[in-house]
Amino acid sequence: MKIATFNVNSIKARLPRVLEWLDEAAPDIVCLQEIKCIDENFPALEIEDRGYNLAVHGQKTYNGVALLSKFPLEDVTRGLPGNENDPQARYIEAFTGGLRVASIYLPNGNPRPGEKFDYKLDWMAHLTARARAILEWEEPVVLAGDYNVIPRDEDCFDPEGWREDALTQPESRAKFREIQFMGYTDALRQIRPSGQNYTFWDYQRGAWQKDNGLRIDHLMLSPQAADRLKDCQVDPAPRGREKASDHTPIWCEIEL
Repeated sequence: MKIATFNVNSIKARLPRVLEWLDEAAPDIVCLQEIKCIDENFPALEIEDRGYNLAVHGQKTYNGVALLSKFPLEDVTRGLPGNENDPQARYIEAFTGGLRVASIYLPNGNPRPGEKFDYKLDWMAHLTARARAILEWEEPVVLAGDYNVIPRDEDCFDPEGWREDALTQPESRAKFREIQFMGYTDALRQIRPSGQNYTFWDYQRGAWQKDNGLRIDHLMLSPQAADRLKDCQVDPAPRGREKASDHTPIWCEIEL
């Protein structure tokens, strides 16, 4: 079972690249973020033609998340439970293929201090509560997506330059670690305990060409999923192509 997450930075703008990647990588389950369209405008026909079932939680112009699966999508939840008043489309969850999977687009939090950083921390508190609740069901769970958190300094090309950014703040990292401490495994760090494994390169200042990247896209596994983890890798190829997203996919393989 191959589960991937990919912040596409507009499904309309990246559709040729996304379809190309789906054909090449052939993931079984895909978590998309920043689709930047309402549900009705999501390119369902093109995706379904490749054998995927869809669940979409969209928003005009900004945000938006989706799940693609080669298995039926059941028990679909749109929006982060406990945070129903949030107008931003940042969370979708379903049970599919023997797994509970969530696609997450966590707030950036900049500039800080201020209301955007406060919103980020509040959103992370709701995510932590949901992560704890579904952990009690003792299912294989994958919480996948763009967390907008750089967990450690080695996950950033220039730690000092990013020291004041919301993505590296002690509060942001502490919230991320809280999910780990309750029992979730960072899939990539389970396979590759150290080293630079970036998932994002800015469009500016030649970041891709210089490999000035960040690791902010994560696959967090419940114990029932982590016990079955076979591999986890970043796929950098899509980032180097024409009209690419500024993120690239990361995937894990779980034996069920």
